[in-house]
Amino acid sequence: VQLQASGGGLVQAGGSLRLSCAASGSMSSISAVGWYRQAPGKQRELVAAITPGGSTHYQDSAKGRFTISRDNAKNTVYLQMNSLKPEDTAVYYCNAKRPPLSDSWGRGTLVTVSS
Repeated sequence: VQLQASGGGLVQAGGSLRLSCAASGSMSSISAVGWYRQAPGKQRELVAAITPGGSTHYQDSAKGRFTISRDNAKNTVYLQMNSLKPEDTAVYYCNAKRPPLSDSWGRGTLVTVSS
């Protein structure tokens, strides 16, 4: 599975961005797709995830502000981010879990939120 992330950019605090993760290859092996982020000097962390059936999971800091969704026809997962804060600044990565195979990772997309 190949993943292509896009949609990052520079936005002011309080603004919105929508990230996209387009997948290609064998979709049937994917058990969940998630968005992770890594801020400078910090570990990579899970922000939100969605299963093929549509079940979602959010990190506490993302609840109420971010929404993860999927368009199965386009093999694309989105992360709608509203009310962005400077602490949301990070490189965002999409990830596909494919047990028992290794995870697939897309290239990161940088999100910068100015105060």
